Amino acid sequence: MFSAGPRDHAPEFPAHLDWIGHPGLRLGDLRGKVVILDFWTYG
Repeated sequence: MFSAGPRDHAPEFPAHLDWIGHPGLRLGDLRGKVVILDFWTYG
């Protein structure tokens, strides 16, 4: 199991991701903001 410590950093989003309603994001764009991640699948 992965456990993030206080000195760990999140990896950058892969460049080939398809974003819905946005041209794309970088982690630096989100620094200092509250972020909610919603993971879902269609089935």
